[in-house]
Amino acid sequence: MYQFFAFVSGILLSVMLSVNGGLSDQYGAFLAAVIIHVVGSLFALAFYVLQKEKKALFVHKPKWIYLGGAIGVLTTIFTNLAFGHISMTSIIALGLLGQTVTSIFIDMFGWFDMEKRPFQKTSLFGLVFAVFGVLLMLDHTVAAGFAAVLISFGSGITVVLSRTVNAYLAKKIGALNGSLVNHLVGLPITVIVALAVTKGTIHLNVITENDFRIWIYLGGVLGVAAVMLSNIIVPRIPAFQLTMLVFVGQVFTGVFLDVMSGNDHSDASFLGGSVIAGGIAVNMIMERVNNIKERKCQECERVRRLNKMGEQKDKEDSHTVKNIKK
Repeated sequence: MYQFFAFVSGILLSVMLSVNGGLSDQYGAFLAAVIIHVVGSLFALAFYVLQKEKKALFVHKPKWIYLGGAIGVLTTIFTNLAFGHISMTSIIALGLLGQTVTSIFIDMFGWFDMEKRPFQKTSLFGLVFAVFGVLLMLDHTVAAGFAAVLISFGSGITVVLSRTVNAYLAKKIGALNGSLVNHLVGLPITVIVALAVTKGTIHLNVITENDFRIWIYLGGVLGVAAVMLSNIIVPRIPAFQLTMLVFVGQVFTGVFLDVMSGNDHSDASFLGGSVIAGGIAVNMIMERVNNIKERKCQECERVRRLNKMGEQKDKEDSHTVKNIKK
């Protein structure tokens, strides 16, 4: 069930990115990020106020559990820095590679209080398909933008770190409250970054009455929902599997939205996503078969122990009868 929610999370993120893209066209990437955080903070705050039992938000330790929103802002900054130096498809692919590597380490070592999940042989297929899918998505631009390559890879790392830290906080204050804190922490940072980049000047595209689109302001609402859903899912499935499922949901939803809007979509992204989806399917089937085998082995072992206990009891009863006869 949580695997399905992870896929849905990818769909939600893709819709959110499309909505935020419309806002960025209107206000620019950095000012749009401020608006997104303002809307998200107000939306989550409204739900917090309506709660009957309000939990204290900023009293827990360690204090690094409140950094999820700040780390999330880094993702936006890294993506913007890489944009224009290498293709968007390559940025996405390298970000996925960063997410994949970080997820594997979090699973193996249980960082940020996550459950330790040693790398399984069945996961090797998913990893091979993921790497192959990433390679399919890369193009010639990566050869001329080494710094952008590293920055894009770093954006993937920050994605996983942000959602993992947020999930750790959510265990203490709840999924919705965790989403609220994420936006409240990120808001002042986005304001500072926007002021630094724009130098206090704001350029707006002219909005006509017919051009006004209220839906482009709903990215913050979708962001709250995405973070809340992530807070629920992260502790329950391996980080590596979560990364793959979210990515596949994003890719195919992105292609669908492009087709519906009449825009061109990236064949490389679709092909890479298809390969990764195939790897996930094989990986999940193998895990299913492996789990069935393990359950059968455990059942056989239980029966064997019961039989051994029965034989031991028969011997003891027989020995008791002989003593009585004597």
